[in-house]
Amino acid sequence: MLLYFIAWPVPIDPVAWDAPVDRGLSGVFERNDVLKKARAIDLGEHTGPEDVALGPDGFLYVSTDDGKILKIPTSGGPVEVFARPGGRPLGLEFDADGSLLVANAIFGVQRISTRGEVSLVFSEVDGKPLVLADDIAVAADGRIYLSEASTKFGTVASNGTLRGSVLDMLEHGGNGFVVEYKPDTGVARVIMDGLNFANGIAVSEDQQYLLVAETGNYRIHRYWLQGPKAGQSEVIIDNLPGFPDNINNGLNGRFWVGLVAPRKKILDDFSASPFVRKMMLRVPVFLQPKAELSSHVIAITGDGEVLMNLQDPDARYPMMTGVLETRTTLFLTTLIGNKLPYLAKEDLL
Repeated sequence: MLLYFIAWPVPIDPVAWDAPVDRGLSGVFERNDVLKKARAIDLGEHTGPEDVALGPDGFLYVSTDDGKILKIPTSGGPVEVFARPGGRPLGLEFDADGSLLVANAIFGVQRISTRGEVSLVFSEVDGKPLVLADDIAVAADGRIYLSEASTKFGTVASNGTLRGSVLDMLEHGGNGFVVEYKPDTGVARVIMDGLNFANGIAVSEDQQYLLVAETGNYRIHRYWLQGPKAGQSEVIIDNLPGFPDNINNGLNGRFWVGLVAPRKKILDDFSASPFVRKMMLRVPVFLQPKAELSSHVIAITGDGEVLMNLQDPDARYPMMTGVLETRTTLFLTTLIGNKLPYLAKEDLL
């Protein structure tokens, strides 16, 4: 038994790092119950509404873990299947021509026409296949930005995106990167790499920069697209109290970030101990570290100032990945469950 815990092969090769001290739900992240007022649209048999986009036709388009894209009225009317891209569709973004771009964790980047026809945009970078395409953003000039969460712990090999994320963050090997794809040339290139689970991504309203969530390091980067700092990046908010997931453009230039789960003390405590993190994978699966259920989203500026901090301590709709903001409503996406939560803005007052 001792030999097993010391030497049994595991899929990770952990890298030592120093996790910042977790300040928890304090300061601008102080605990509240604003999201207790949220209600939800029932998705029936469909689960895992990881992202939602507002179409030019005024309908909601939702990615689910059964490989489908749902189409739903913003009023919460009947749910219909709009397209079947297969795999695991995650991030969604509408292009200028009205087609829907999909970051598919198994197939890469897909495009869905207004008639629901699915085609592949690109599935590899520098001759290597994408294995965990996560979130997507589109610039005004048509350039597509994609986060490849992990090059090592792909969706298929890891038996799911959630398991892949756990393995990647236990290893902390900087396996993630960000891709820029130019449709006019068909060329995809890496513009940021060495990220610990590259996740949410969004282009600023003025097209000057990207925001990129680095889930495994509890932080968000700003990557400059234009100006004197073009090609450079900086951390705008660090030491978040949870794992940042999607980043979505809100109104008035703000960005919404889903904190999919609180930080795990055991992961922080042993961040500098690769051997212990290996041993965590040698215990039975039911004893391995698991995400705690919570409901938490925040709104920030492009400089990292926290504008809003919304929580539900009862976590009725747990593992929130992000927010779609309309003039009247916040639609909240989640990694699990068959509900699409929403909160009327009047309930924020």
